[in-house]
Amino acid sequence: MGAFRTSNPTLTEKIFDKSLNENSAAFGVMSLRGTINKFGFLLLMVMASAMYTWNLFTQETAGTATTVMIAGAIGGFILALVMMFKPNWAGYIAPAYAILEGLFIGGISAFFNAMFAKSYPNIILHAVGLTLGVALAMFLLYNFRIINVTNRLRSIIISATMGIGLFYLIVWILGFFGVNMGFAFDSSPLSIGISLFIVGIAALNLLLDFDSIEKAAEMGAPKYMEWYGAFGLLVTLVWLYLEILKLLSKLNSRN
Repeated sequence: MGAFRTSNPTLTEKIFDKSLNENSAAFGVMSLRGTINKFGFLLLMVMASAMYTWNLFTQETAGTATTVMIAGAIGGFILALVMMFKPNWAGYIAPAYAILEGLFIGGISAFFNAMFAKSYPNIILHAVGLTLGVALAMFLLYNFRIINVTNRLRSIIISATMGIGLFYLIVWILGFFGVNMGFAFDSSPLSIGISLFIVGIAALNLLLDFDSIEKAAEMGAPKYMEWYGAFGLLVTLVWLYLEILKLLSKLNSRN
C-alpha cells in the first residue's frame, strides 16, 4: 500500500482504505472507465457554471460577479472538506462542488480576460487549450506506461508539491505583515521560472491521480468512489489551469 501515496489530499490511501471496509457488494465496484465518465460529467458542469459567471462579468455587474466568484470558492472549499471526510456522499456532493468551482473559475477567467483584453485577447482560450492538452498528454504517458509511477517518482512529486504549498503559505503570511515578495508575481525571469516549475509539478500530479484511481479500482473500491476519484482529479486539473493562466499572464507582461 506504500505505492498508493499521492500529494493530492483528496486521493489519499487512508480515504480509499476506509472505502474498502464498506460493503462493496451493496454499492457495486469502482472502475476506471466509470471514474473517467464521471470526471467528464463534472468537467461539463464546471464549464457550464463558469460560463454563467463569465457572462455576468461586465463593468456594471463586476461587483456581483466577484461576489458569486467568492461564494463559489468558499462553497467549493467547504464541500471538498465534507467529501474528504464523507467520500460515500461524493455522488451527491461532487456535482454541487463542480458547479461552485465553475463559478469561481468563470470569475477568475473573466478577470484575467478583462485585464489582458488589449494585450492578449486570447489568454483564456490558450489557457484552457493548454490545460486540456497537458492533461491529455499526461494521461497518454501514463496509460501507455511511457512514464511509470515508481516510488521514487512519487516521492519526488509529493515533496515538490509540499514545498510549493509551503511557499504559498509563506507568501500569504508575509503579505499580512506588508512584506511584498514581488518575485513570486512579477514577470521577471525568476518568477517565470517558478511558474514553469509549478506548472510542471501540477502536471505530474495528474500521474499520481491516475495511479491512485487505477489502484483503487483494482482493489475493488465501492462504486461511489468513482465520483470521489473524479472529484480528486478535477481538483488537480483546476490547479493546473490556474497555474497555466498565471504563467501566460507573466509571459505577456514581459512584452
